[in-house]
Amino acid sequence: MPLQIAIVGLPNVGKSTLFNALTKTKGAMAANYPFCTIDPNVGIVTVPDERLQALAKIVNPARIMPAVIEFVDVAGLVAGASKGEGLGNQFLSHIRECDAICQVLRAFEDSDIVHVAGSVDPKRDKEIIESELLLADLQTLEKRLSKAKSDSKSGDKKKIDYANFVEKVYKFLNEGHLACQLTLSKEEKESLQDLHLLTMKPFIYVVNVHENQASHFNIQDFKNKTAIHDSHQILPISAQIESELIEMSEKEALEFLAELGLKETGLNILIREAYDVLGLQTYFTAGPKEVRAWTIKKGWTAPQAAGVIHTDFEKGFIRAETIFWKDFVDFGGKMGVKEKGLLRSEGKEYVVKDGDVMEFLFS
Repeated sequence: MPLQIAIVGLPNVGKSTLFNALTKTKGAMAANYPFCTIDPNVGIVTVPDERLQALAKIVNPARIMPAVIEFVDVAGLVAGASKGEGLGNQFLSHIRECDAICQVLRAFEDSDIVHVAGSVDPKRDKEIIESELLLADLQTLEKRLSKAKSDSKSGDKKKIDYANFVEKVYKFLNEGHLACQLTLSKEEKESLQDLHLLTMKPFIYVVNVHENQASHFNIQDFKNKTAIHDSHQILPISAQIESELIEMSEKEALEFLAELGLKETGLNILIREAYDVLGLQTYFTAGPKEVRAWTIKKGWTAPQAAGVIHTDFEKGFIRAETIFWKDFVDFGGKMGVKEKGLLRSEGKEYVVKDGDVMEFLFS
């Protein structure tokens, strides 16, 4: 199943416009009133990666298969969503099913686009959204804490420690912090997984800016004004520019970007950031049938990477013939790399690197 990023924000901040551009569709109806997006719109987006084309030029495959991410356009949240205001409970459940959250904040004035709160204030919008997510998480934690404290009365040390831990997390969120900002060990994170806390998910902030702000937006100043935690990425993107770009040819788009002082589309940057914030990386397989990008977690071993293709590859893993993608391109493929002595045979303990071209041998 593809990884999913939830696009969230208040009504009329540019979520659906961004989604439409992101997925190169008009799937999400961008209308000038709240709740125009009632059911979440889902679009599959390819992860831009120039290495795929470079590899394809060498092997001339029948097809090219890029990595993909799903973006989910979640209907606009409002204050009171955690209590069911607007279509709150339904929307929160859509967010809960996603792997990360992309929060859209509007930072431009436009009298033709009515803001649901009557004025443009990204700090207030951020606080409304995050308060609703926190309130939903606190409700979840309250139930767990009550049970954990009851269980701890048995005197079992593990149950007492767990109750204390849940209480620590509850207090942290009750102070207004997101769960993802709490420093936790791997074991502690795993112990919270079954709670599916909304604020434990990685956050990306997209600032929807005016067209003339896109090339010189002051990120640090915005971060200070909105009190966004230093651990989170801020990406200034003009949804209007991006929606115009999808109507252009590649040449026209590059010329338009150059005129605006931009090197690439904001959407490409967003897609890569979404990929990165989830701790993902890419390895490749390259042959006459296809050149393909495979998505894996950073730190995965060769057998784990093989298992993404098929579970039998992981179970019967013997070794992986491995080439760095640049060597594959520079020396004309596997035979050229082999002649240069750069073809590596990696075993079960090998940690896959981003950009590896791999061929698995298995029993």
